[in-house]
Formats: sequence, C-alpha cells, structure tokens
Amino acid sequence: HCNFEFDLCGWKQDENDDFDWHLRTSGIAKLGTGPATDHTLQEPSGHYIFIKNSFFQIPGQKSRISSPVLSRKNKNCKVRGDVVIIFYYHMYGAHTGSLIIYQRTTLKHEKILLNLTGNQGNFWQRKAVTVSGDRDEDFQVVFEGIAGEGPKDGIALDDLTFSRDC
Repeated sequence: HCNFEFDLCGWKQDENDDFDWHLRTSGIAKLGTGPATDHTLQEPSGHYIFIKNSFFQIPGQKSRISSPVLSRKNKNCKVRGDVVIIFYYHMYGAHTGSLIIYQRTTLKHEKILLNLTGNQGNFWQRKAVTVSGDRDEDFQVVFEGIAGEGPKDGIALDDLTFSRDC
C-alpha cells in the first residue's frame, strides 16, 4: 500500500520517459491545477503524485512510474488467483491527457490494463484493475501519464494498493 505521505514507497520513475511524476500537496497547488485535497487524509497538507500539463511538456509526452517487482512465485498469490491493484485517480480539465496502466513482465513485455483519457471529473475516483497472465512470471505495474494540451490540467494518483496475498 502506498499513500505517498512520506515517499514513493518503492515506486520508481522510469528512465525512458519524457518527464516525472511529482510528489506534492494540495497546499502548494494553484487554483485549477489539481485536486483540492489528497485522497488519504482529505486535507490540503496530504500528499499524492501528480503530472501537470505545462508549457514545458509537449502534448503527447509521457511520464511513467513503476511498482516494485511483484512475484508470481508466492504460493498464496497462486492459490488466490489474480492480483488486483486498487487506486484513486483525479483527472480534471478540458484538455487533460491520458492515464494508461500497464502490466510489465520481467522480460519487458507490456500489456495495457486500463486506458482513461480526458476529463474524468473534479473529484477522486476509485478504480480496481485485475492483473492476470502467467502465474510464474514476475511483473510490475506501470502508470503512464500522457500530457494533454491545457496548461492547467493534470492527473493525480493516490492510495495505490495491491491485493495482500501477492
């Protein structure tokens, strides 16, 4: 489980992307550039990760962050079945880009698990995504944010949780 209150909890910025996800609080957000509070504490002092469209990003540029490697060799994971990742997202603005979630194997094969594009509303939304596939191959989950065209629009993530048994 990661609520981003202290750090990135082992999630890593990808090196092959165009820019990074940023750890931030709503207290430093300017009007119209992100959620009013984080999801965990529901306070302006709470933390989440965020990408913001800006004059520094060209629409279509990508920012990626990857989970620690998860092992399919864990016997509890095999018995229980598929892994589920539950997370909260905030995608607001007329020109918000896209949020794509991938499952990446240790052999670097990627499969899209979810693709959200555009304005999803000015509130935190919960999503549960199932990670399936080969029971014996280790994997990571990758969140990819794609910059849109609006300079004030952005994508935020908070409270990323994997099913306990895996």
